Amino acid sequence: MSEQVLQAVGSCGLALLLLALSLIVAPSGSWANAFRSEANAKAQRLLNEWLSADQRACYDRLRYFEVIGSDTGTCYRIHHGTQTNIEELSLTGQRVCKWCVVPEGDLVAGDVMLAQKIALETNERGALAVAHRSFVSM
Repeated sequence: MSEQVLQAVGSCGLALLLLALSLIVAPSGSWANAFRSEANAKAQRLLNEWLSADQRACYDRLRYFEVIGSDTGTCYRIHHGTQTNIEELSLTGQRVCKWCVVPEGDLVAGDVMLAQKIALETNERGALAVAHRSFVSM
C-alpha cells in the first residue's frame, strides 16, 4: 500500500476501510452466518403465518406439510428444503414422483417452501410447467 494512501486516511481510517472491504468482498464468517440465521428465522415466521393449523402441526412434527393443487386437486407434500423437496401423492397417499420447483434468487428454505405452497395452491399447472419431475430416490 502506498505511503500516500496511508497518510490520507490515517491508520484508524485504513482499519475501517479494510473492515468494510472484508464485509463486501468476502461475505462469509460470523457476519454472513448471522445474516443467514436472521433470514432463516424471518422466513420461518412468515411460513408459519401462511400455514393452516393442521399444516403447521404436521410441519412441526414431521418437517413437511401437504397442499392441494389448484387445478387438479392433487395432494403434494412439501418437505423442509429448497430443491426436489415436493412429493406428488396418489389418491391413496402413495408417492408418485418428486418435483423440483425453485424460485429465483438465493432464498432460505422457509421462503422457498412458501413460494412452492402459494404456486401449487394458486397456479399448479404454471408451477409444474417450469418444474423438474423425478422418479428417483422415492
